[in-house]
Amino acid sequence: MQGLSKYLLLSFVFFMGMQKVSAQAADNSIIHVKKTKDFSLNGLGDAVNWNTTSFIELQKNLPSRVNYNTQFKILYSDSGIYCLYVCEDEIITSTLKEDFSDLYNEDVVEAFFWPDEKSVVYFEYELSPWNYELPILVPNYNGKFIGWRPWHYEKERKTRHAANIFKKGEGVKSWTAEFFIPYTLLNPLQNVPPKSGMKWRANFYRIDYDKGSNYWSWKPTRVTFHDYVKFGTIMFD
Repeated sequence: MQGLSKYLLLSFVFFMGMQKVSAQAADNSIIHVKKTKDFSLNGLGDAVNWNTTSFIELQKNLPSRVNYNTQFKILYSDSGIYCLYVCEDEIITSTLKEDFSDLYNEDVVEAFFWPDEKSVVYFEYELSPWNYELPILVPNYNGKFIGWRPWHYEKERKTRHAANIFKKGEGVKSWTAEFFIPYTLLNPLQNVPPKSGMKWRANFYRIDYDKGSNYWSWKPTRVTFHDYVKFGTIMFD
């Protein structure tokens, strides 16, 4: 009986430990997005609002030819979504000087937001080190997709964004990107604006072209960044 009691006790401890590990894994699979008051962006990421949340590290998609660190933060307000990226780098590959150009062919950060899983339509945003942007709405049906540019992209429908390149001597140390996506731009997507406790599917990426193509993502995808089935989940606090 004593041996059986000891076995049952160890089994219980093991079970509780596994429950704790599972809970931690589940928590790590969701980003809890904190709420903030609206604030100005300068591309430096030094607004005090960012102090209320922690950086999340993007994972390198192997094989990677560089060992740069990439981190991002996310907040939301009554009017839109805020994102901040900090990207280690040594060479800036960015020659495109026009919004709505194919920024993904050069250094860029990207965010994908899929508010309603009942419809395979999501919003994609890209920002280059020189602060040029690509905001598009993407219908994706069985891997067939193309982005659509916003109509009447002006006034309260426009994003706010800024980027900065940081030098180290004669070279480059890193670059940062900040952007604000207003909910008015996401119409007519459903579940917008988000309410406390609401969940969206989302993913966050970086592309760099030092020593070839290098990719980072929050949640790994199988073929392209548009693999929405593999998006993670964000929950609005």
